[in-house]
Formats: sequence, structure tokens, C-alpha cells
Amino acid sequence: MTHYITAMLNAHPGGTGSEDKEKLAACIAACFECSQTCTACADSCLAEDMVADLARCIRTDLDCADICAVTGTVLTRQTGDSSAIIRSLLEACRSACAVCAAECEQHAQMHEHCRICAEACRRCEIACTTLLESLS
Repeated sequence: MTHYITAMLNAHPGGTGSEDKEKLAACIAACFECSQTCTACADSCLAEDMVADLARCIRTDLDCADICAVTGTVLTRQTGDSSAIIRSLLEACRSACAVCAAECEQHAQMHEHCRICAEACRRCEIACTTLLESLS
């Protein structure tokens, strides 16, 4: 997935600014993958017999999915300087992923979809942290 993201970043006539293209591409990919995984986890939780016990997990999944999707979309845009917004989004995404991962880890032994979701969230959390550190 990062192949096409990197190719598009390289093809942009304005360049990518000062961001490390590989870290940027990895973070964009992690954000979109996490968004999809969290959405799928929420849907899987809704199909469980004990859905009421998973209400917090579903809400956390959906919040994280939306935050990751927005972060990935904004990171993809390269026209203009929005470094303050990017930093804020990366911090919010990192936080949402940490909260969602912690919630899903509580259910991981019982629900495989929660285990997978927690892994995707931790991966995205790391990608956001790595990109943030490269911007400093």
C-alpha cells in the first residue's frame, strides 16, 4: 500500500515539504489501515451475542476509525503549510489509537477481531509518534 502512497507523494508538483517521505507514507498507510480495521472491529462487536458488554469498545472503535481517516486524509494533502494542524492531528490520532488499543486488548483473548484491532491501533500509534518526532 505504501508503494502507491509514496508514488503519489513523489509525483506531487509541490513536493512534500520537509517531512520524511517514507515516514509520511507509512503513517498515511497506518492511519487508513487502522480506520478500516476499527470499523470492521466495531461491526464485528455488533454481531457478538454480548453486544451490550461491548458498547464502549464499539464507540472507541468508531471514534478511532474517524480520527484515523481524517488524519490520513489531511496528511495526504501537500499543498500549503498546515504544520500546526498536522501536529495536532497526529497527537489526536496517537491518543485515539492508544485508547482504542487499550480497550480492544481487554477483549482480545475472547474476540479475535479485538486482538487484530489492537495490533493495528498500536501500529498506527507508533507511526504517528515516528512522524511527529521527525517533524520536530
